[in-house]
Amino acid sequence: MTVRVSITVNGRRFDKDVEPRQLLVHFIRDLGGFTGTKVGCDTSQCGSCTVLLDGIAVKSCTCLAAQADGAEVTTIEGLAADGQLHPIQEAFWNTHGLQCGFCTPGMIMATHELLRTNATPTDEAIRHGLAGNFCRCTGYQNIVKAVREAATVMAK
Repeated sequence: MTVRVSITVNGRRFDKDVEPRQLLVHFIRDLGGFTGTKVGCDTSQCGSCTVLLDGIAVKSCTCLAAQADGAEVTTIEGLAADGQLHPIQEAFWNTHGLQCGFCTPGMIMATHELLRTNATPTDEAIRHGLAGNFCRCTGYQNIVKAVREAATVMAK
């Protein structure tokens, strides 16, 4: 048994038949070209699968593709525009807010949500806003620094 879904990913509409139990993270990754969304833990603990669903950050390993029918999804690949990195992506690059890069897409998407709801977060608010995203390589200092830089640039 399959269900027909229509999901717009990074501005491009996809009409597909999916199994009712297919997770949104697998739907996205199976499209090809959208492998920035990572499958980390499959239990909603690590945050590496974070995407924007109708503009709000969600962990795509906890959302069924069928639940996203009719929705717009933005992945890490969809943040850049006209060949230019999004200010959050640029800030992570500039401040070395990444190491291996596995968690980076989820961190950036969670940062997008944080700055959407709090344009000038304190360091404490940044750490709280990113609490559902784990990085196994860094001490989070440069990640916090990246969020601060992105907030400053985006406020201009």
